[in-house]
Amino acid sequence: MKICIIAEGSYPYVTGGVSSWIHEIATQMQEHEFIIFTIAASRSQRGKFKYKLPSNIVEVRETFLDSYLTEEGKWGQRFKLSDNDRQNLLRLLGDEGAIHWQELFELLRRKQYDHVADFLQSKDFYDLLQDLCQRCYPLVPYTEMFWTVRSMILPLFLTIREQIPEADLYHSVSTGYAGVVGALAKGLYNKPFLLTEHGIYSREREEEIIKADWVKGYFKDLWIQYFYRLSACAYEQADQVTTLFNRNREIEIELGCDEQKIKIIPNGVNVSRYEQLDTEKPEHQLNIGAIIRVVPIKDIKTMLQSFAIVKEEIPNAVFYVMGSYEEDEEYYEECIRLMNALQLKDVIFTGSVNIMEYIGKMDLLVLTSISEGQPLAILEGMAAGKPFVATNVGSCKELLEGMEDAIGPAGIIAPVMHVEQIAQAIIKLAKSKKLREQYGHNAYQRVSRHYRQEDVIAGYRKLYVELEDKANGRNRVRAAKALS
Repeated sequence: MKICIIAEGSYPYVTGGVSSWIHEIATQMQEHEFIIFTIAASRSQRGKFKYKLPSNIVEVRETFLDSYLTEEGKWGQRFKLSDNDRQNLLRLLGDEGAIHWQELFELLRRKQYDHVADFLQSKDFYDLLQDLCQRCYPLVPYTEMFWTVRSMILPLFLTIREQIPEADLYHSVSTGYAGVVGALAKGLYNKPFLLTEHGIYSREREEEIIKADWVKGYFKDLWIQYFYRLSACAYEQADQVTTLFNRNREIEIELGCDEQKIKIIPNGVNVSRYEQLDTEKPEHQLNIGAIIRVVPIKDIKTMLQSFAIVKEEIPNAVFYVMGSYEEDEEYYEECIRLMNALQLKDVIFTGSVNIMEYIGKMDLLVLTSISEGQPLAILEGMAAGKPFVATNVGSCKELLEGMEDAIGPAGIIAPVMHVEQIAQAIIKLAKSKKLREQYGHNAYQRVSRHYRQEDVIAGYRKLYVELEDKANGRNRVRAAKALS
């Protein structure tokens, strides 16, 4: 089978939980061929892969959202738009009513546009936007509205117009742009579409936009609702939706996904890989680590502020931030400035490293994210028998406290961005070797029982075959009807 995995902002450009998950799926399923349709932010990332691709990844199709910066169109043209075309476009921009996505795809992929910008600079688009402004945004200057909407939808329109590789099955690893591409591919080739959500994409975008300085206040809701509409497209068009834990499933249902489509397949790790770790370290030193990308959603700043409190009580503590910082260098520089302002010593940003060379030397691990799915970082730490302090996001509480499995706690949960409580939880573990050992033992027991990588691979292997079989069955029925 040829499977097209559609990834946004992850594999193969950045390391992290979702990227590692994709890499393992492809690597472990040598019986299938994989195409990676990857959507990245910037053309500067072209070809800069962080992974050695397995031989059964036969193609990487690269798409960049900043390609719209080079789009130049002709101003003031007229195109023949039907009433349905106008309604779908208005609904995409925030009008009431359901979007008929396959009709919208057909409109935006028409050959009559040499460039997407031709349409967005047409009289038809001006008329649509003017209508929307007069009804919904009467106090917003039209020029501001025009350039905001243009920058919002141009990346989507360009992505829709990409040449989608033909495959037997399409697997999007988020909603958003990746989910829309999966829905488009399903319609183009009449093939099954599987959607997997690790974190809830639309909720994560909402959190980012609320905090963003680049979006003016009265446009924040416009952007937020736009991303919710993109997610609705993926939920509606997907044949099957998988997610990592039950709370994600509940949120997807709240957002309009048919509950009958949703199946829970947790993340997993290869526990046996963590059996012979290097544990040697200076005897007097207490190592606290974070397996984490240095990006805002992981909230490294809260971690550093908490570490400053810890350092006052545990002077022999050393903090290792283990993960890439190239993804958002501006944020990394902000973290360094904060560290200097706090006069914080013994903090080491390792950059991208082989976690297996570090994790055994840690006494405890920390995760301070403001949003997560089911963090691979926690599963890796649990497989290494390490206790955790983590914020109460995603499935962190479920991982560390269990779901009535009688194993016992594997760490301590603290509120998001609560510097003091995070620090006190770290201090509690740092001061008790006995507690660290007990929590570490519980962590290993839980991950060995419930979160094994071989179960994840078996689950998706089975699901791929089932979806292909269902699609083939539907096609045989259609063919029989056509002949009768």
